[in-house]
Amino acid sequence: MGMHQYLQSLSNLETIQRAPGFFKYQNHSVAAHSFKVAEVAQFLGDVEAHSGQTVNWRALYEKALNHDYNERFIGDIKTPVKYATPSLRSMLADVEQKLSQNFVENEIPTEFQADYLRRLSEGKDETLEGQILSVADKVDLLYESFGEIQKGNPESVYTDIYRESLRTIVSFKQLASVQYFLKEVLPEMLAESFMNQDKLQALTKRILSDDSQSV
Repeated sequence: MGMHQYLQSLSNLETIQRAPGFFKYQNHSVAAHSFKVAEVAQFLGDVEAHSGQTVNWRALYEKALNHDYNERFIGDIKTPVKYATPSLRSMLADVEQKLSQNFVENEIPTEFQADYLRRLSEGKDETLEGQILSVADKVDLLYESFGEIQKGNPESVYTDIYRESLRTIVSFKQLASVQYFLKEVLPEMLAESFMNQDKLQALTKRILSDDSQSV
């Protein structure tokens, strides 16, 4: 038993493509996504720290870097399928957890098992770092979908993904980092020149308006 299997498995994440089954102009692997989420989480953590929050940086980096590692066991399942019902999502999470635990117990040296059981567990919890991870994950998904929309991808699923991602981000509006993203970053994104720019701006405005009216 050693770390070889774990280190070798990192390359597997480069071969797992996100949004399988849909036409896309730019492919994104789980490995690339994990890196981008870590970078986004780092920025969001900076905003929180500047607003006076205490950020557990070790926890944040561990959560961000490892949040999709378990997809090496079951792959990246289409978002509409994964979230079709709460029971299905729960079952998939249970499968991931069991496979991950089995991997750690059989492949990770005993002295490091507690560390990897923590790192490979569900990171999207109620802590500040868990909430930042939830937002960072959706920010990257928002940008992936925006990239396809910007390139004129005819698949309507990317508009659906954009909508779902933005709604999730807005649901964390109590965070200073989300307020900053919505006020400073999102307008810059929408100011880019692309086809159907007016439609995406209108969709964004409706989502933000719906949220403000629900308060």
